[in-house]
Amino acid sequence: MTVSTQTTVTVLGLGAMGRSLAAAFVAAGHPTTVWNRSPGKDADLVARGATSAATVEEAVRASTLVVACLFDHGSVHEVLDSVGEWPADHALVNLTSTEPAGARELAEWAAGLGIPYLDGGIMATPAMIGRPGSALLYSGSSAVFQTYRETLEILGTAEYFGSDAGRASVVDFALLSGMYVMFAGYYHGAAMVRDIGMSAEEFSNRAASWLAAVLPSLPAAGAQIDTGDYSEVLQPLTFTKAALDAIVSASRDAGVDLDIIGPVRDLVDRQIAAGHGAQSSERAFESLNPRPRTAA
Repeated sequence: MTVSTQTTVTVLGLGAMGRSLAAAFVAAGHPTTVWNRSPGKDADLVARGATSAATVEEAVRASTLVVACLFDHGSVHEVLDSVGEWPADHALVNLTSTEPAGARELAEWAAGLGIPYLDGGIMATPAMIGRPGSALLYSGSSAVFQTYRETLEILGTAEYFGSDAGRASVVDFALLSGMYVMFAGYYHGAAMVRDIGMSAEEFSNRAASWLAAVLPSLPAAGAQIDTGDYSEVLQPLTFTKAALDAIVSASRDAGVDLDIIGPVRDLVDRQIAAGHGAQSSERAFESLNPRPRTAA
């Protein structure tokens, strides 16, 4: 069974993301209750039709689907530990950015109180919620996911990663790590071209086009990493080292610190030092995760 158009929804936490989540539920016609620790953030939502709750307990009791979008793992406890007996059949979906261990701890805490629990990661900015490109990753209670999937898909595409409540968080943070490192690489490049008078904005246009052109190669790199066989070489580690050494030299000449590019070079250097210089550059992955592989 799925619950859709008449699902009552509560959103706890009205930061930029929480307000966007609540606005999407209101716009879709769901009776929506909102609550925030500090007052004054719900006026616009109430004007659109949401109901403001005076207390957390009132907010939790108002809806069968309770969505928490708070600051961190600790704030989830700070808010929800104050709730008395949790209403029967009211589900908790935690969309707070919570590390995997925190998600699993919250799942155990919820199980001890009889609270159906689903953890989630939001792969979107607040402005993207409810629009194409917004994606949310979930793990934890399959029953909660299946029951409320149609409602949750108002926010963005919904994908379920299994009963381990920490799995969605792992994928979420892994994807975010790729994003942050990509932006950090852009910052490094922008710092380099500043030395020749190029603006960061001009460089960003060039970087966006270049990255879009090379990103389609990621699936092939992933397939090679999964096999652990780096003998089929597109670009050997020795070539990549030469390129990175040149970038390091050019960075120094431009007065740019090596906080970003230096560790990348170190990953490659470790593999070459271990005798793998002729193998494919994707082998640098093994410097990050050198654990023995298990048979499929």
